[in-house]
Amino acid sequence: MTDYGHRVIEKIVPKLVFEKKAIVSGFMYGTDQYAHQVCVDNGGKTIAVLGWGINKKLSGYDKNLAEQIVKTGGLLISEWETQEGTNWTFPVRDRIIAALADEVIVTEAAVKSGALITVRDAIKLKRKVWAVPGPITSKTSEGTNNLIANGTAQMYLGETVQQILTFDNPILSILQNETLSTDEIARKLNKPVPEIGSELTILLLSGKIVERSGKYNLSE
Repeated sequence: MTDYGHRVIEKIVPKLVFEKKAIVSGFMYGTDQYAHQVCVDNGGKTIAVLGWGINKKLSGYDKNLAEQIVKTGGLLISEWETQEGTNWTFPVRDRIIAALADEVIVTEAAVKSGALITVRDAIKLKRKVWAVPGPITSKTSEGTNNLIANGTAQMYLGETVQQILTFDNPILSILQNETLSTDEIARKLNKPVPEIGSELTILLLSGKIVERSGKYNLSE
């Protein structure tokens, strides 16, 4: 999980908790566990679908997080009792995550990613799929951006998308007069490059801007 992925989870999960929605994830280190942690930290309930047997003893942070989940009214579940976690158990358990969810939100995903297996299962089960756009230079956002581009998922960025797509957006304002790279836009607006990259991705996917040789300008 990248720093961008951290910020996305910190933005999305508290909002879902406030809406009284439970968070379902896979309890693996990285994105899964961070989603569980942010959920319980915000007073929410979360379901952890394990990729190994329920009787396997946990230790360290895994044990601490599991205890927090149960203490706050959440669940740890598995379809196995003593099965060790292996390369095949994690993709298999993804179908349970998709089945328990009403909607699936993909925060980050490479082109070959376990998250995309969950998306495939969610589509079979006719669940709504969302994807968070990321910087077009990020390998961990290639999968999410492709999901949006090919229509498999709807773009998810909370309540900020419409603001980004309006001509009040400062990126669109400065591109009216000149063609700029991501770094140049970030310097002019005094914003972090990853944040600018994410907004550029949304604008590209919406057709409001085009990119040529690393430079951006308004669509004709």
